[in-house]
Amino acid sequence: MGKIKTYKLGDIVNVLDYKRIPLSSTQRQNKKGIYPYYGAQGIIDYIDDYIFDGEYLLIAEDGENLKSQKQHVAQIAKGKYWVNNHAHIVESNGLCDIRYVCYLLNRMDLSGYITGSAQPKLNQANLLKIEIKLPSLKEQYKIAEFLHLFDDKIEINRRINENLEQQAQALFKSWFVDFEPFQDGKFVNSELGMIPEGWKVGTLSDIIKNTISGDWGKEHPQGNHIRKVFCIRGADIPDIKIGNKGNMPTRFILEKNYQSKVLIDGDMVIEVSGGSPTQSTGRACRISNRLLDKYNNSIICTNFCKAIKPLSGYSSFLYYIWEMLYNQGVMFSYENGTTGIKNLDINGFIQKEQIIIPPIHIATDFEKMIKVFYDKIQSNGMQSERLAQLRDTLLPKLMSGELKINDFNN
Repeated sequence: MGKIKTYKLGDIVNVLDYKRIPLSSTQRQNKKGIYPYYGAQGIIDYIDDYIFDGEYLLIAEDGENLKSQKQHVAQIAKGKYWVNNHAHIVESNGLCDIRYVCYLLNRMDLSGYITGSAQPKLNQANLLKIEIKLPSLKEQYKIAEFLHLFDDKIEINRRINENLEQQAQALFKSWFVDFEPFQDGKFVNSELGMIPEGWKVGTLSDIIKNTISGDWGKEHPQGNHIRKVFCIRGADIPDIKIGNKGNMPTRFILEKNYQSKVLIDGDMVIEVSGGSPTQSTGRACRISNRLLDKYNNSIICTNFCKAIKPLSGYSSFLYYIWEMLYNQGVMFSYENGTTGIKNLDINGFIQKEQIIIPPIHIATDFEKMIKVFYDKIQSNGMQSERLAQLRDTLLPKLMSGELKINDFNN
């Protein structure tokens, strides 16, 4: 592998923090566009302008994740984008491959460089003191190129899943908004305009069997809290939506609560507490057999969420009508709580919001078609997780010299 040398990060990179510009949520709301706006842990918005154009390394400057490192603290950003003051931005000064440094930082224990307990911070002075070991620039490049193959495939899967989800939403719109497959049939007037004969205007409650409160239980077995479960939080919803396993915590709950709250295929989980001025509460994800298999069929939701059990045959229809209403911002008008955390009046929403409901046989046909998209999304998500695990297993072995890139060419 050649001689490995120890450097301080400040010896091998140029820091470009002076170019960062923070924007408030109000400012961003008035600048909506196509360019990513990065914070400490990645993209948090899209705006109509950029301040960086190229490939740079972003490193979180603050936030709880600096201590827990449940997510990567460093990432490569490419293209045109904006960066706020919660992420350091650096480039190679010629002594390092910036991708290699990114992989290295994400597997290091950075606790010795972090200050603050309530709000962990990696200030610029400490950032530049981080000691890292580097092989030759040529070796760095070869390892980074090899590991990047995994990341490329994961990114391709993400884009495929994004496209599949767009196709599923387009199919929903074609059937249940524009009524395209039913244009040859008879239409009748309703409170929501002309609808196909045999359809009806109702509320979400007409296609929901019941809603179930979440549970948080205990961190460890305690008293009668001995049933181990995995608990979906609002933070897990984005991962689950794209077919990933997520990173659910384990909790211990009462057996009787397990029997009434355990989730099954077709259920939905709704985040009912949280949100922001620009993101309402009400984010949703679907529960699938593939997800349940990953967690030994023992998933519940946290008490900041609620589970919904749809009527048989209406699961996919309910999910996509929910997504459509969420994307239209309808949930904002069903939120309460003016200070701190916002809460969704989920009962008011499902009992009052009027929707057009198709007959069961049409909803069931839609369910069968959507299953093709959904199964592929889940399959791609599982493959990406396996690739990420393999990459993370090989990473330390390549960096220590235990494995060499040439070993993979034989």
